[in-house]
Amino acid sequence: MVSWGCVARLNRQAAVAHSLSDDQVRLLRLRAQQLNSRRARSATGVRQVVKDVCGVQAQGASAAALAVRARCAGIVASDVEDARVQERSVVRTWCMRGTLHLLATEDLGWLLSLLGPVFVRSGRRRRAELGLDEDTCERGVRIIRDALTNRGPLTRAEIAGQLAARSIRTAGQATVHLIGLAALEGVICFGPDRGREPTYVVLSDWIGQLPALSQEKALAELARRYLMAYGPATPEDLATWSGLPLREVRAAWQQVTTQLIEVKIGGSSAWMLKTRARWLDRASARRPIVRLLPSYDTYLLGYRSRDLALAPKHAKRIHPGGGLLRPALLVDGKVIGAWKIERHRDRIDVMVKPFEDLTPNAQRGLEAEVEDLAHFLGVEAGLKVVISNQ
Repeated sequence: MVSWGCVARLNRQAAVAHSLSDDQVRLLRLRAQQLNSRRARSATGVRQVVKDVCGVQAQGASAAALAVRARCAGIVASDVEDARVQERSVVRTWCMRGTLHLLATEDLGWLLSLLGPVFVRSGRRRRAELGLDEDTCERGVRIIRDALTNRGPLTRAEIAGQLAARSIRTAGQATVHLIGLAALEGVICFGPDRGREPTYVVLSDWIGQLPALSQEKALAELARRYLMAYGPATPEDLATWSGLPLREVRAAWQQVTTQLIEVKIGGSSAWMLKTRARWLDRASARRPIVRLLPSYDTYLLGYRSRDLALAPKHAKRIHPGGGLLRPALLVDGKVIGAWKIERHRDRIDVMVKPFEDLTPNAQRGLEAEVEDLAHFLGVEAGLKVVISNQ
Protein backbone atom coordinates (compact mmCIF):
# COMPACT_ATOMS: atom_id res chain seq x y z
CA MET A 1 0.00 0.00 0.00
CA VAL A 2 1.37 3.42 -0.98
CA SER A 3 2.42 5.71 1.87
CA TRP A 4 3.42 9.26 1.06
CA GLY A 5 5.10 9.97 4.40
CA CYS A 6 6.24 13.57 4.51
CA VAL A 7 6.28 15.14 1.04
CA ALA A 8 7.65 18.68 0.88
CA ARG A 9 5.30 21.34 -0.35
CA LEU A 10 5.78 22.87 -3.77
CA ASN A 11 8.65 25.35 -3.80
CA ARG A 12 6.93 28.47 -5.07
CA GLN A 13 10.08 29.72 -6.69
CA ALA A 14 10.59 26.38 -8.50
CA ALA A 15 14.28 26.51 -7.52
CA VAL A 16 14.44 22.96 -6.10
CA ALA A 17 12.91 19.92 -7.76
CA HIS A 18 10.99 17.55 -5.52
CA SER A 19 12.59 14.17 -5.05
CA LEU A 20 9.91 11.49 -5.30
CA SER A 21 10.01 7.90 -4.16
CA ASP A 22 9.01 5.16 -6.58
CA ASP A 23 5.75 4.68 -4.67
CA GLN A 24 4.94 8.37 -5.02
CA VAL A 25 5.61 8.33 -8.75
CA ARG A 26 3.38 5.32 -9.22
CA LEU A 27 0.56 6.96 -7.29
CA LEU A 28 0.83 10.16 -9.33
CA ARG A 29 0.71 8.17 -12.54
CA LEU A 30 -2.22 6.11 -11.32
CA ARG A 31 -4.16 9.29 -10.71
CA ALA A 32 -3.20 10.71 -14.09
CA GLN A 33 -4.35 7.48 -15.73
CA GLN A 34 -7.74 7.55 -13.95
CA LEU A 35 -6.85 4.28 -12.20
CA ASN A 36 -6.78 5.46 -8.60
CA SER A 37 -10.47 5.85 -7.90
CA ARG A 38 -13.06 4.90 -10.47
CA ARG A 39 -15.94 7.31 -10.75
CA ALA A 40 -19.37 5.98 -11.53
CA ARG A 41 -20.21 7.05 -15.05
CA SER A 42 -22.97 6.54 -17.57
CA ALA A 43 -22.34 5.27 -21.07
CA THR A 44 -21.57 8.83 -22.11
CA GLY A 45 -18.67 8.75 -19.64
CA VAL A 46 -16.78 6.37 -21.92
CA ARG A 47 -15.82 9.34 -24.08
CA GLN A 48 -14.48 11.22 -21.06
CA VAL A 49 -12.31 8.29 -19.96
CA VAL A 50 -10.86 7.93 -23.45
CA LYS A 51 -10.25 11.67 -23.63
CA ASP A 52 -8.69 11.84 -20.15
CA VAL A 53 -6.00 9.30 -21.07
CA CYS A 54 -5.57 10.73 -24.60
CA GLY A 55 -6.52 7.47 -26.26
CA VAL A 56 -6.78 3.80 -25.33
CA GLN A 57 -4.73 1.16 -27.11
CA ALA A 58 -7.15 -0.88 -29.21
CA GLN A 59 -5.31 -3.64 -31.05
CA GLY A 60 -8.02 -5.85 -29.62
CA ALA A 61 -11.48 -4.34 -29.29
CA SER A 62 -12.29 -6.40 -26.18
CA ALA A 63 -9.04 -5.38 -24.47
CA ALA A 64 -9.77 -1.71 -25.20
CA ALA A 65 -13.19 -2.08 -23.60
CA LEU A 66 -11.59 -3.69 -20.52
CA ALA A 67 -9.15 -0.77 -20.31
CA VAL A 68 -12.10 1.61 -20.12
CA ARG A 69 -13.70 -0.60 -17.45
CA ALA A 70 -10.59 -0.40 -15.29
CA ARG A 71 -11.05 3.39 -15.19
CA CYS A 72 -14.83 3.67 -15.00
CA ALA A 73 -17.21 2.19 -12.42
CA GLY A 74 -20.61 0.77 -13.21
CA ILE A 75 -20.47 0.45 -16.99
CA VAL A 76 -21.02 -2.66 -19.09
CA ALA A 77 -19.31 -3.79 -22.28
CA SER A 78 -22.14 -2.61 -24.51
CA ASP A 79 -21.64 0.96 -23.20
CA VAL A 80 -18.21 1.08 -24.85
CA GLU A 81 -19.59 -0.17 -28.15
CA ASP A 82 -22.53 2.24 -27.92
CA ALA A 83 -20.11 5.14 -27.45
CA ARG A 84 -18.29 4.05 -30.60
CA VAL A 85 -21.18 3.06 -32.87
CA GLN A 86 -24.30 4.84 -31.60
CA GLU A 87 -22.99 8.06 -30.03
CA ARG A 88 -19.84 8.03 -32.17
CA SER A 89 -18.16 9.98 -29.39
CA VAL A 90 -15.12 7.70 -29.68
CA VAL A 91 -13.49 6.33 -32.83
CA ARG A 92 -11.31 3.28 -33.41
CA THR A 93 -8.49 3.94 -35.83
CA TRP A 94 -4.70 4.02 -36.23
CA CYS A 95 -2.86 6.82 -34.45
CA MET A 96 -0.09 6.89 -31.79
CA ARG A 97 2.88 4.72 -32.73
CA GLY A 98 0.96 3.81 -35.87
CA THR A 99 -1.17 1.38 -33.83
CA LEU A 100 -4.90 1.03 -33.27
CA HIS A 101 -6.48 3.24 -30.60
CA LEU A 102 -9.84 4.34 -29.29
CA LEU A 103 -9.80 8.14 -29.47
CA ALA A 104 -12.25 10.81 -28.42
CA THR A 105 -13.90 12.03 -31.63
CA GLU A 106 -13.18 15.65 -30.75
CA ASP A 107 -9.44 14.86 -30.58
CA LEU A 108 -9.19 12.92 -33.82
CA GLY A 109 -8.71 15.85 -36.19
CA TRP A 110 -5.63 17.37 -34.58
CA LEU A 111 -4.12 14.01 -33.60
CA LEU A 112 -4.38 12.58 -37.12
CA SER A 113 -3.08 15.74 -38.77
CA LEU A 114 -0.07 15.70 -36.44
CA LEU A 115 0.74 11.99 -36.20
CA GLY A 116 -0.73 10.52 -39.38
CA PRO A 117 1.95 11.88 -41.74
CA VAL A 118 4.71 10.51 -39.48
CA PHE A 119 3.50 6.94 -39.85
CA VAL A 120 2.54 7.33 -43.50
CA ARG A 121 6.20 8.19 -44.14
CA SER A 122 7.60 5.47 -41.89
CA GLY A 123 5.42 2.83 -43.59
CA ARG A 124 6.62 3.54 -47.14
CA ARG A 125 9.39 0.96 -47.14
CA ARG A 126 7.10 -1.82 -45.91
CA ARG A 127 4.43 -0.91 -48.45
CA ALA A 128 7.07 -0.95 -51.20
CA GLU A 129 8.13 -4.43 -50.06
CA LEU A 130 4.52 -5.50 -50.54
CA GLY A 131 4.52 -4.16 -54.09
CA LEU A 132 2.65 -0.97 -53.23
CA ASP A 133 4.48 2.00 -54.75
CA GLU A 134 3.29 5.56 -54.15
CA ASP A 135 1.07 5.70 -57.24
CA THR A 136 -0.52 2.36 -56.38
CA CYS A 137 -1.13 3.47 -52.80
CA GLU A 138 -2.81 6.67 -53.94
CA ARG A 139 -5.04 4.73 -56.30
CA GLY A 140 -5.75 2.09 -53.66
CA VAL A 141 -6.86 4.65 -51.08
CA ARG A 142 -9.12 6.26 -53.68
CA ILE A 143 -10.68 2.88 -54.52
CA ILE A 144 -11.29 2.16 -50.83
CA ARG A 145 -12.91 5.55 -50.27
CA ASP A 146 -15.15 5.21 -53.33
CA ALA A 147 -16.17 1.65 -52.43
CA LEU A 148 -17.12 2.64 -48.90
CA THR A 149 -18.97 5.73 -50.15
CA ASN A 150 -21.01 3.74 -52.65
CA ARG A 151 -21.49 0.45 -50.82
CA GLY A 152 -21.61 1.39 -47.15
CA PRO A 153 -19.60 -0.37 -44.41
CA LEU A 154 -17.34 -3.12 -45.79
CA THR A 155 -15.20 -5.80 -44.16
CA ARG A 156 -11.51 -6.24 -44.92
CA ALA A 157 -12.30 -9.15 -47.24
CA GLU A 158 -14.85 -7.07 -49.13
CA ILE A 159 -12.37 -4.21 -49.47
CA ALA A 160 -9.78 -6.68 -50.75
CA GLY A 161 -12.29 -7.79 -53.37
CA GLN A 162 -12.81 -4.22 -54.51
CA LEU A 163 -9.05 -3.66 -54.74
CA ALA A 164 -8.36 -6.91 -56.58
CA ALA A 165 -11.09 -6.15 -59.12
CA ARG A 166 -9.11 -3.03 -60.04
CA SER A 167 -5.75 -4.84 -60.19
CA ILE A 168 -4.40 -3.64 -56.82
CA ARG A 169 -2.24 -6.17 -54.97
CA THR A 170 -3.99 -7.75 -51.98
CA ALA A 171 -1.69 -10.69 -51.21
CA GLY A 172 -0.22 -11.09 -47.74
CA GLN A 173 -0.52 -7.91 -45.70
CA ALA A 174 -1.09 -5.59 -48.67
CA THR A 175 -4.78 -5.04 -47.95
CA VAL A 176 -4.37 -4.19 -44.27
CA HIS A 177 -1.50 -1.82 -45.07
CA LEU A 178 -3.66 0.02 -47.59
CA ILE A 179 -6.50 0.18 -45.08
CA GLY A 180 -4.12 1.50 -42.42
CA LEU A 181 -2.76 4.07 -44.86
CA ALA A 182 -6.27 5.27 -45.65
CA ALA A 183 -6.99 5.57 -41.93
CA LEU A 184 -3.78 7.49 -41.17
CA GLU A 185 -4.64 9.88 -43.99
CA GLY A 186 -7.99 10.53 -42.30
CA VAL A 187 -10.05 8.89 -45.07
CA ILE A 188 -11.58 5.92 -43.20
CA CYS A 189 -12.03 4.46 -39.72
CA PHE A 190 -13.62 1.39 -38.16
CA GLY A 191 -17.39 1.20 -38.45
CA PRO A 192 -19.98 -1.13 -36.89
CA ASP A 193 -19.10 -4.78 -36.45
CA ARG A 194 -20.85 -7.28 -38.66
CA GLY A 195 -21.12 -10.27 -36.39
CA ARG A 196 -17.52 -10.95 -35.38
CA GLU A 197 -16.11 -9.06 -38.35
CA PRO A 198 -15.19 -5.37 -38.09
CA THR A 199 -16.15 -3.09 -40.94
CA TYR A 200 -14.74 0.19 -42.23
CA VAL A 201 -16.49 3.43 -43.14
CA VAL A 202 -15.61 6.80 -44.63
CA LEU A 203 -14.50 8.91 -41.68
CA SER A 204 -16.21 12.12 -42.77
CA ASP A 205 -19.49 10.26 -43.35
CA TRP A 206 -19.19 8.59 -39.95
CA ILE A 207 -18.45 11.62 -37.75
CA GLY A 208 -18.45 14.68 -40.01
CA GLN A 209 -15.63 17.12 -40.59
CA LEU A 210 -12.91 17.26 -37.97
CA PRO A 211 -11.37 20.50 -36.69
CA ALA A 212 -7.59 20.58 -36.95
CA LEU A 213 -4.86 22.66 -35.32
CA SER A 214 -1.70 24.19 -36.71
CA GLN A 215 1.41 22.04 -36.36
CA GLU A 216 2.71 24.25 -33.56
CA LYS A 217 -0.53 24.24 -31.59
CA ALA A 218 -1.00 20.49 -32.12
CA LEU A 219 2.48 19.77 -30.76
CA ALA A 220 1.80 21.88 -27.67
CA GLU A 221 -1.58 20.22 -27.15
CA LEU A 222 -0.03 16.78 -27.46
CA ALA A 223 2.60 17.55 -24.82
CA ARG A 224 0.03 19.02 -22.45
CA ARG A 225 -2.43 16.18 -22.87
CA TYR A 226 0.29 13.56 -22.55
CA LEU A 227 1.43 15.05 -19.25
CA MET A 228 -2.16 15.19 -18.01
CA ALA A 229 -2.47 11.44 -18.64
CA TYR A 230 1.06 10.22 -17.86
CA GLY A 231 2.95 12.75 -15.75
CA PRO A 232 5.42 12.86 -14.18
CA ALA A 233 7.32 11.95 -17.33
CA THR A 234 10.09 13.04 -19.69
CA PRO A 235 10.32 14.07 -23.36
CA GLU A 236 11.78 10.63 -24.09
CA ASP A 237 8.66 9.06 -22.58
CA LEU A 238 6.45 11.20 -24.81
CA ALA A 239 8.48 10.19 -27.86
CA THR A 240 8.08 6.51 -26.96
CA TRP A 241 4.33 6.83 -26.43
CA SER A 242 3.55 8.98 -29.46
CA GLY A 243 6.06 7.72 -32.00
CA LEU A 244 7.11 11.27 -32.86
CA PRO A 245 10.80 11.98 -33.50
CA LEU A 246 12.52 13.29 -30.38
CA ARG A 247 13.36 16.62 -32.02
CA GLU A 248 9.64 17.33 -32.52
CA VAL A 249 8.87 16.18 -28.99
CA ARG A 250 11.47 18.57 -27.60
CA ALA A 251 9.91 21.39 -29.58
CA ALA A 252 6.51 20.46 -28.14
CA TRP A 253 7.95 20.31 -24.62
CA GLN A 254 9.49 23.73 -25.02
CA GLN A 255 6.09 25.22 -25.80
CA VAL A 256 4.62 24.08 -22.49
CA THR A 257 7.67 24.48 -20.26
CA THR A 258 6.13 27.40 -18.33
CA GLN A 259 3.24 25.11 -17.38
CA LEU A 260 5.52 22.49 -15.82
CA ILE A 261 7.25 21.74 -12.54
CA GLU A 262 10.33 19.57 -12.26
CA VAL A 263 10.59 16.52 -10.01
CA LYS A 264 13.36 14.01 -9.43
CA ILE A 265 12.84 10.30 -9.97
CA GLY A 266 15.82 8.24 -8.91
CA GLY A 267 18.01 11.30 -9.27
CA SER A 268 16.85 12.06 -12.83
CA SER A 269 14.58 14.89 -13.89
CA ALA A 270 10.95 14.44 -14.90
CA TRP A 271 8.09 16.90 -15.21
CA MET A 272 4.43 17.27 -14.40
CA LEU A 273 1.87 19.99 -14.91
CA LYS A 274 1.78 22.81 -12.36
CA THR A 275 -1.97 22.32 -12.12
CA ARG A 276 -1.23 18.90 -10.60
CA ALA A 277 1.17 20.24 -7.95
CA ARG A 278 -1.56 19.97 -5.32
CA TRP A 279 -1.37 16.20 -5.75
CA LEU A 280 2.05 16.21 -4.11
CA ASP A 281 0.50 16.99 -0.74
CA ARG A 282 -2.38 14.55 -0.83
CA ALA A 283 -2.25 11.33 1.16
CA SER A 284 -2.75 7.98 -0.52
CA ALA A 285 -5.85 5.85 -0.29
CA ARG A 286 -6.32 3.93 2.94
CA ARG A 287 -6.51 0.61 1.13
CA PRO A 288 -4.61 -0.69 -1.87
CA ILE A 289 -5.63 0.32 -5.35
CA VAL A 290 -6.15 -2.96 -7.20
CA ARG A 291 -6.84 -3.14 -10.93
CA LEU A 292 -7.04 -5.94 -13.48
CA LEU A 293 -5.43 -4.35 -16.53
CA PRO A 294 -6.11 -5.93 -19.93
CA SER A 295 -3.49 -6.80 -22.52
CA TYR A 296 -1.77 -3.76 -24.05
CA ASP A 297 -3.05 -1.42 -21.37
CA THR A 298 -2.00 2.15 -21.93
CA TYR A 299 -0.58 2.40 -18.38
CA LEU A 300 2.24 0.07 -19.47
CA LEU A 301 2.73 1.68 -22.88
CA GLY A 302 3.26 5.29 -21.91
CA TYR A 303 6.94 5.38 -20.94
CA ARG A 304 10.36 4.58 -22.34
CA SER A 305 10.90 2.16 -19.44
CA ARG A 306 8.34 0.03 -17.58
CA ASP A 307 10.70 -0.71 -14.70
CA LEU A 308 8.83 1.44 -12.16
CA ALA A 309 5.60 -0.44 -12.83
CA LEU A 310 6.98 -3.85 -13.75
CA ALA A 311 10.06 -5.21 -11.99
CA PRO A 312 12.63 -6.44 -14.54
CA LYS A 313 12.77 -9.87 -12.87
CA HIS A 314 9.09 -10.38 -13.71
CA ALA A 315 9.04 -8.53 -17.04
CA LYS A 316 8.97 -11.59 -19.31
CA ARG A 317 5.86 -12.88 -17.57
CA ILE A 318 3.97 -9.84 -18.87
CA HIS A 319 6.09 -8.90 -21.89
CA PRO A 320 7.44 -12.21 -23.25
CA GLY A 321 8.49 -10.69 -26.58
CA GLY A 322 7.05 -10.75 -30.06
CA GLY A 323 5.07 -7.58 -29.39
CA LEU A 324 2.90 -9.24 -26.72
CA LEU A 325 1.83 -7.42 -23.57
CA ARG A 326 -0.27 -9.67 -21.38
CA PRO A 327 -2.99 -8.75 -18.87
CA ALA A 328 -1.55 -7.59 -15.54
CA LEU A 329 -2.65 -7.48 -11.92
CA LEU A 330 -1.84 -4.00 -10.64
CA VAL A 331 -1.60 -3.07 -6.95
CA ASP A 332 -0.77 0.56 -6.13
CA GLY A 333 0.63 1.02 -9.60
CA LYS A 334 2.96 -1.98 -9.47
CA VAL A 335 2.43 -5.12 -11.53
CA ILE A 336 2.40 -8.03 -9.08
CA GLY A 337 0.82 -10.74 -11.19
CA ALA A 338 -0.64 -11.95 -14.46
CA TRP A 339 -4.21 -12.96 -15.13
CA LYS A 340 -6.48 -14.37 -17.80
CA ILE A 341 -10.10 -15.30 -18.34
CA GLU A 342 -11.15 -18.92 -18.72
CA ARG A 343 -14.54 -19.11 -20.39
CA HIS A 344 -17.11 -21.80 -19.69
CA ARG A 345 -20.56 -22.23 -21.12
CA ASP A 346 -22.38 -20.13 -18.55
CA ARG A 347 -19.62 -18.44 -16.54
CA ILE A 348 -16.00 -17.33 -16.47
CA ASP A 349 -13.12 -17.97 -14.11
CA VAL A 350 -10.55 -15.25 -13.56
CA MET A 351 -7.21 -17.04 -13.21
CA VAL A 352 -4.65 -14.92 -11.35
CA LYS A 353 -0.98 -15.82 -10.97
CA PRO A 354 0.58 -13.42 -8.44
CA PHE A 355 4.34 -12.86 -8.38
CA GLU A 356 4.22 -12.40 -4.62
CA ASP A 357 1.89 -13.12 -1.72
CA LEU A 358 -1.26 -11.01 -1.69
CA THR A 359 -2.01 -9.09 1.47
CA PRO A 360 -5.52 -9.53 2.89
CA ASN A 361 -6.43 -6.03 1.70
CA ALA A 362 -5.08 -6.71 -1.79
CA GLN A 363 -7.04 -9.96 -1.88
CA ARG A 364 -10.24 -8.09 -1.03
CA GLY A 365 -9.46 -5.50 -3.70
CA LEU A 366 -8.93 -8.28 -6.23
CA GLU A 367 -12.25 -9.86 -5.32
CA ALA A 368 -13.97 -6.51 -5.87
CA GLU A 369 -12.28 -6.22 -9.28
CA VAL A 370 -13.53 -9.65 -10.30
CA GLU A 371 -17.04 -8.69 -9.20
CA ASP A 372 -16.88 -5.52 -11.31
CA LEU A 373 -15.48 -7.47 -14.26
CA ALA A 374 -18.40 -9.90 -14.01
CA HIS A 375 -20.86 -7.00 -14.03
CA PHE A 376 -19.11 -5.46 -17.02
CA LEU A 377 -19.25 -8.70 -19.04
CA GLY A 378 -22.71 -9.68 -17.81
CA VAL A 379 -21.64 -13.11 -16.58
CA GLU A 380 -21.09 -15.04 -13.39
CA ALA A 381 -17.43 -15.07 -12.46
CA GLY A 382 -15.20 -16.92 -10.03
CA LEU A 383 -11.68 -16.10 -8.86
CA LYS A 384 -8.88 -18.67 -8.89
CA VAL A 385 -5.51 -17.60 -7.48
CA VAL A 386 -2.76 -19.87 -8.75
CA ILE A 387 0.48 -19.88 -6.80
CA SER A 388 3.45 -20.32 -9.08
CA ASN A 389 7.20 -19.91 -8.72
CA GLN A 390 7.68 -19.32 -12.44
